[in-house]
Amino acid sequence: MNASPSPATWQWQIPERLNIGVACTDAHLGMPTEHRLAMIVEDYARGVSQATYGELAARSSRFGQLLRTLGVAAGERVLIRLPNGLDYPMAFLGALKAGAIAVPTSTLLTAEEVAYLARDSGAAVLVTDPAAWAGLRDPLNGVDGLRHVLLASVPTSPASGGGVGGEGSPPDRLAQNGPRPAPPPLAGEGEKQVLDLDAELAAIDTWEAPYDSRADDPAYLVYTSGTTGYPKGVLHAHRALIGREPAATHWFDFAPEGDRIVHSGKFNWTYVLGSALMDPLYRGKTVIVHEGRNDAAGWIRLIAKHGATIFIGVPTIYRQILQKTDFTGADVPTLRHCMSAGEHLSDEMLGLWRQRFGVDIHEAVGMSEVSYYLSQNKFRPIRPGSAGFPQPGHAVRLLDPETLREVAPGEEGMIGLPADDPGLFLRYWNLPEETAKVFKGGWFLTGDYARFDDDGYIWFLGRRDDIINSFGYRVSPHEIERVMKTHPAVADCAATGEELSADKVLVVAYVMLHPRATVSADELAAFGRAHLAAYKAPKIIYLTDDFPRTKNGKIIRKQLSPSLASARSTT
Repeated sequence: MNASPSPATWQWQIPERLNIGVACTDAHLGMPTEHRLAMIVEDYARGVSQATYGELAARSSRFGQLLRTLGVAAGERVLIRLPNGLDYPMAFLGALKAGAIAVPTSTLLTAEEVAYLARDSGAAVLVTDPAAWAGLRDPLNGVDGLRHVLLASVPTSPASGGGVGGEGSPPDRLAQNGPRPAPPPLAGEGEKQVLDLDAELAAIDTWEAPYDSRADDPAYLVYTSGTTGYPKGVLHAHRALIGREPAATHWFDFAPEGDRIVHSGKFNWTYVLGSALMDPLYRGKTVIVHEGRNDAAGWIRLIAKHGATIFIGVPTIYRQILQKTDFTGADVPTLRHCMSAGEHLSDEMLGLWRQRFGVDIHEAVGMSEVSYYLSQNKFRPIRPGSAGFPQPGHAVRLLDPETLREVAPGEEGMIGLPADDPGLFLRYWNLPEETAKVFKGGWFLTGDYARFDDDGYIWFLGRRDDIINSFGYRVSPHEIERVMKTHPAVADCAATGEELSADKVLVVAYVMLHPRATVSADELAAFGRAHLAAYKAPKIIYLTDDFPRTKNGKIIRKQLSPSLASARSTT
């Protein structure tokens, strides 16, 4: 093993001025990386598109200028609901270059979930595609603060004369003239201005210099499962990019030149925003992402096709590759480093992957509020079941949450991080009381518990609340229950995770009906699918007459089991 840089000697270098959009695009202009491919998108239905760093810099600058033209001020929110594609980094990074706050959201969310996020964030702009907008138009009609809707068209490869950097792209120069007048809204859209994104970008041939943001200025707002039953906004500063720097050596294994990274996730997820967008682009790497139907064999083919050196996924993806394909390391000779997060990878899967592919899978632990900060690394042997070590710079302590005193070695304690850790979020959006609950006595209290062993490995124990980890997603049971209780036949509901195996946890819901209600479990399952994102919707509905409860009437989730059910869904 190589010698690990000492965490004790790590010094944060936080510049006064920092803009993530600039650091990931414009910073490469005039450098050897300017003409390197920044991103390749393999779209199952639409083919391959790609962009160099120079092309991504220009297109994101045009997007930023479009926001200025539309009167979007610094600090206003730009909600992004797009599939994986070149328009996603363009909109995310371009919003930041204009001083706006990017709000990434999932294409899996229902229209009513998107409407909630638009209202809660106070989004001024929505970036989506025409097909999605058809379903969003009516639910978003009552969101008064939403002024502009930008519709992205079908992506095309630059080689075909369209898309990023295609022939006919206007010259790239700094703006010398004032912004052009905004075009009128399309007919029939009310007060919201609905515009064709590509047409608007093509008309912009000059742009102003990027917004000169401070490192502590807000950059992006992500939503996570909330304890109140509603998603909770987590606001990050531009310094979050620096806060993840230790991961470059202590989770990633970046080579000085030439890395190509395949990631299995979607950009809206904090895990993917960092590991497949901001962090690799900051360092001039090439990222390969996929959009469309998932296929276990497809990930290996993608790695082989592009000569990828790093693969990043979730345990579910690794398990599917092992169970559904016969590929081995000989099929992907360039692959030298694998990474996983989102949920625990079983010891069995780690061993099988080593046998088949000859490389380890390095796990990391993170959260929306701080991204990844615990991880396995190349400097110390992987100890199956352990989360590895705190990354340098992240001064993790295990604390008694009541006294804030550090627990004795070997004892369980809540993971705490110094409140001045640059990777930490700024605050919960519009939730000052929630923010105050987690920042105490100079510490950020994660809510997660862990213990250190005698060799310094950290053993992550997770939360003592009810969050469900299902196929890499963190799902709040409270959100599921809130939605299911809106069905007129439901008297009470309790959502939980049902473990099928070491790597498979399903979201399920136990439902009590009102007297004389006649709805079936299958109908309730369909209701859940209609009103919740696919990863949140209960896969099984159990009908029950009562729940196990404490003396105070609180449901004891750990005692919920199929044996309580009088009926269950079959679809």
